[in-house]
Amino acid sequence: MATLTLIRGADLVAAPWKNGGGVTREVAAFPSNAGLNDFVWRVSIADVAQAGPFSRFEGVDRTLVLLSGAGMVLDETDAPKEVPLGGGAHTVRSHTLTQALDIARFDGEARIDARLIHGATRDFNLMVRRDAAQGEVDVWRGQSQQSTQHTLSADVVLLFCASGSVTLKPGDTQALQLEAGDTLRIDAPTALRCALEGAGAVLAISIRYTPR
Repeated sequence: MATLTLIRGADLVAAPWKNGGGVTREVAAFPSNAGLNDFVWRVSIADVAQAGPFSRFEGVDRTLVLLSGAGMVLDETDAPKEVPLGGGAHTVRSHTLTQALDIARFDGEARIDARLIHGATRDFNLMVRRDAAQGEVDVWRGQSQQSTQHTLSADVVLLFCASGSVTLKPGDTQALQLEAGDTLRIDAPTALRCALEGAGAVLAISIRYTPR
């Protein structure tokens, strides 16, 4: 049986980045008490206040979604870790996010330098340790006049309300209303139908553990 957990955005606790460049709020992680060095997966919201380098996470696949703000450019360079930013590095790829719900995917060990386009941004972040799990992010856009149906099948699904207000009804359970910043976590959904109502947008995160 699937287990449902409602996580309200108002209850998330803010913590500063190690480099002081912004603030992060953890939505959920596995294991639940894992730190930044031993999580299998982690979902968080970040407020980016200034340009600067991203922290590196070896062996981790990262997905970043722009939630609000004018956006950012993520420059991926080929310099080794010990070379300071600007010290002869060459940009090998850039991820440009200018519209809400634009998505960038990159390796956690990549050397990333973020440039803000015009002021602070708020971003959604998924980090998954690639030898232990796989994660996918889809965007569901609600329609104000009718409901849409989606099928959930993963070890864990997190439905994050990215904007507006939506009503979710997984299977035969009671309908739940989510405001922007709220998340519905569903553990062990198997071919579970979920109805979406409302004009908001939802990020649907599916996580599947790698068999050992």
